Amino acid sequence: MDETPRPPEQGSGEPSEAPRRCEACGEEEAVVRLTRIVNDEMVTMHLCDACAREKGVEGPAEAPSAPLTDFLAQMGDAPAPRGPAASPDEACPFCGLTFADFREVGRLGCPQCYVTFESYLRGLLRRVHGSTGHVGKVYLPPDPSASELEKRLEALRRKLERAVEMEDFERAAEIRDEIRALEPQEQRP
Repeated sequence: MDETPRPPEQGSGEPSEAPRRCEACGEEEAVVRLTRIVNDEMVTMHLCDACAREKGVEGPAEAPSAPLTDFLAQMGDAPAPRGPAASPDEACPFCGLTFADFREVGRLGCPQCYVTFESYLRGLLRRVHGSTGHVGKVYLPPDPSASELEKRLEALRRKLERAVEMEDFERAAEIRDEIRALEPQEQRP
């Protein structure tokens, strides 16, 4: 099941003369259009801000400024991506989201939108991220020799403290020199 909140007038093709009432409470003006896809059928509800919050949907007031939305706003009249670009009037055949709606809201309406606007999204992702493929982060395994070195240094520091407490300064000097030899240059005072 997919839930996509959008302002009621966007991509709906509905006349926007009179404000629409919330379908849940019937009292407030609807500010969110909640589109659910249930059993491959699109079900739309128009909700006020309070009822949308009760259903766990962000209303327009709470919606954070998404980086994609900011990028699209800054893009303005940037050159179109290579290949067939989506026209502002092109709409997703499943949820009805238009390309102009996507540019304004910064969110796609349903999984089919990725197919509908694929050529444009590929160009956008290439410009924003430098690639259209997601590879994630690659973490290196911890260096076992580094942890062994730390253990060795910690043991030597304890020995140094004991030697100083026992006032065995010759032994303390030897241990200090051993620690200095093992410590990386950047850790030295």
